Amino acid sequence: MDRAIRRTKILTDHLLQIQSSASSSTDQKPSLSSNVCLSYSPPELSEGYAFEIKEMRKLLDGHHVEERDWLFGMMRQSKLFNPRVRGGKVFVTPDYNQSMEQQREMTWKRIQYLTERGVFKGWLTERGEEAEMRRFAFFEVLGIYDHSIAIKLGVHFFLWGGAIQFFGTKHHHDKWLRDTENYLIKGCFAMTELGHGSNVRGIETVTTYDSKTGEFVINTPCESAQKYWIGGAAKHATHTIVFSQLNINGTNQGVHAFIAQIRDADGNACPNIRIADCGHKIGLNGVDNGRIWFDNVRVPRENLLNSVADVSADGKYLSSIKDPDQRFAAFLAPLTAGRVNIAVSAVYQSKVGLAIAIRYALTRRAFSVKPNEPEVLLLDYPSHQRRLLPLVAKTYAMSFAANYLKMLFLKRTPESNKTIHVVSSSFKAIFTWNNMQILQECREACGGQGLKTENRIGHLKGEYDVQSTFEGDNNILMQQVSKALLAEYLAAQKKNKAFKGLGLEHMNKPCPVIPSQLTIATLRCSQFQMDALCLRERDLLNRFVADVSRHQANGETKEHAVIMSYQLAEDLGRAFSDRAIFQTFVEAEATLAAGSLKDVLSLLRSLYALICLEDVAFLRYGYLSLENAASVRREITKICSELRPHALALVSSYGIPDAFLSPIAFDWIDANSWSSVQQ
Repeated sequence: MDRAIRRTKILTDHLLQIQSSASSSTDQKPSLSSNVCLSYSPPELSEGYAFEIKEMRKLLDGHHVEERDWLFGMMRQSKLFNPRVRGGKVFVTPDYNQSMEQQREMTWKRIQYLTERGVFKGWLTERGEEAEMRRFAFFEVLGIYDHSIAIKLGVHFFLWGGAIQFFGTKHHHDKWLRDTENYLIKGCFAMTELGHGSNVRGIETVTTYDSKTGEFVINTPCESAQKYWIGGAAKHATHTIVFSQLNINGTNQGVHAFIAQIRDADGNACPNIRIADCGHKIGLNGVDNGRIWFDNVRVPRENLLNSVADVSADGKYLSSIKDPDQRFAAFLAPLTAGRVNIAVSAVYQSKVGLAIAIRYALTRRAFSVKPNEPEVLLLDYPSHQRRLLPLVAKTYAMSFAANYLKMLFLKRTPESNKTIHVVSSSFKAIFTWNNMQILQECREACGGQGLKTENRIGHLKGEYDVQSTFEGDNNILMQQVSKALLAEYLAAQKKNKAFKGLGLEHMNKPCPVIPSQLTIATLRCSQFQMDALCLRERDLLNRFVADVSRHQANGETKEHAVIMSYQLAEDLGRAFSDRAIFQTFVEAEATLAAGSLKDVLSLLRSLYALICLEDVAFLRYGYLSLENAASVRREITKICSELRPHALALVSSYGIPDAFLSPIAFDWIDANSWSSVQQ
């Protein structure tokens, strides 16, 4: 009982700031004094900027900074984007308290508004680096505002429009692209089925050719073949790209893509088309995901997207790509564009979450270290720094990797398609997984305030959870990465040639050696950091090859051997990703002259590398001793403390306007005052 009383008194002193009497008499009661009410003080008043945040933003965004700000401003000024005043500031986010139907209607109205103001001009009809990078920039800004609007646009422009661009030929481009860009046609992309998602090759929709009428006949033969999760299908889309098995004269030629109209000008389903709603979701309720059944729907022969294969008027199948595997691979090209956009958008949501959480941690206090002293800022606790600042380093690394991925996609050639597929698969998986981890940590770091929808972070978790599985399930994408590395290894071994491509050139050099004792200087050396990441990738690739070979030696097929080696495949996929991302960080840092910007970036680069070295693989496979692993952990804590003075500048460099953050990032006391309730 005495212990309980003593603990209660300590807690009471802490919470109520009791001024104890000077008297030591046990029967004299202490006097109580009221606390001074908390007040909000903007972090800018106490936090300095040691580097030029505008320059850092240019490095992070990479391109079209002014155009981004123009679009931010356009949304901020329109009532369509739901501006509201909280804590003396205007914030713009969708009203997620609206019904699903209302959210969908508002998403469509916003798209119409942006279309009328020329935001999408040239998205499908202009070529070249300037047009493509401007499109990326606008898409990223719109995604910061709302995931639903980004997905509606992504389906319409990048999937429907991209399929016509990639799979179609000139007459398709002339007929469909400009009307798509101007939203005279509203497109969707019917690939996924109830019974087949990642396994596109196994889809069950069947198309035959009627040579008498010159038409293809598209049919949903069973319930598992219904098209599912088709964005835009439930309400707005007028046309779709249908992915279907093509059966010509009794021979299945594999998956092909067709254009089909699903609604008339009045919004009614076309004959032999059945459409149903997928219903309410944990996020993205501004997107009208639907299900489609095709009951022997007839489309003209020219509606086959025929850049890869064609069918003649008399019903002969024609393709310059004789290998069915290569032909199928060619049909997955639009998904690469989708993965690039998803990967990049995940980075920006991580930035939103961290900008809010860091700003809140710079103004929110909790507990006093000593009696009668002010409570401590959250971000002044080493534990809070350790929670958030490594994630800031991670967003910087992902930003540089995202810019690299965009340029890789922009400069694509037939020869680089494999590299783009592997890198986009890797980055899409890692970035979206990181995003969910970052948003969860930010939500917890904001305590109860992180639960409020208006504060964005908690809601963003539901909105972006889907990124882990759409446009390719992350686990399957990482398996594809490991399979591609396996193929590169076996090809180099068979031809007795050096490794070239996918960043595997380091395999041609002597194997790096990690020192038995890691000093501070070594831990912060970029060459050591790269060596450690390359060592893990090299060793895991060797282990993966050996494990697959062992299973094959026991009589298993190569495919089954790879499946049985899934644990090594997962570790290898992450090792490849971490090394590839780190490489882009080093290259971005190398573009800077000596100075404060480079000094801070060097700290962030070291922090990112060291949190990669905390991966369990470094202990599991013996790359780090227990002593060295402890050194890594200590150094992470030390770098976090060195980055603490730069925290505000680092998240301000994200370039996200105040209106697109949330009330707890600013005056959260005023935003929650009684006067705000009365308003």
